[in-house]
Amino acid sequence: MKAIHTQEQDNAEAIIAQCKICHIGLADTDGTPYVLPMNFGYADGVIYLHSGPEGSHLDILGRNNKICITFSTGDKLVYQDENVACSYSMRSDSVICRGKVEFVEDLEEKTDAMNILMANYTDRKFTYSNPAIMNVKVWKVEVESFNTKSFGLTYKEYLKRVNQ
Repeated sequence: MKAIHTQEQDNAEAIIAQCKICHIGLADTDGTPYVLPMNFGYADGVIYLHSGPEGSHLDILGRNNKICITFSTGDKLVYQDENVACSYSMRSDSVICRGKVEFVEDLEEKTDAMNILMANYTDRKFTYSNPAIMNVKVWKVEVESFNTKSFGLTYKEYLKRVNQ
């Protein structure tokens, strides 16, 4: 099986567009990792996340605002030889994004971010009460780097992708 690695934003965005959940990775100042699945929105190189106003994740971000966000598609089991265990893999695409979390405080900007986030899940338009917007913690992550990986490709699929 072959894998393709890129840092192309267009390729990363195509994978992100297929996802409904991401996993965020945080590290406390002592190096302790903290990973959470989250809903998200994405637009113009920015990932938007939201949470309640309190929690361990926010405490960690108060000490270290660096974040790693992972997106993954596909879960098809593939193999080159069904009798060889090491030939098994998953056919999947993934993106790892890195950046720093900024919290959005402006109510209008929070509303815009929530609309971007909700657009990932529905075509419906929403309105938000001021108390609801004031109570939600909106995270803004300008992506500093995109790293994509397509793995579990057959040699033929690999050649097709690298020759595009």
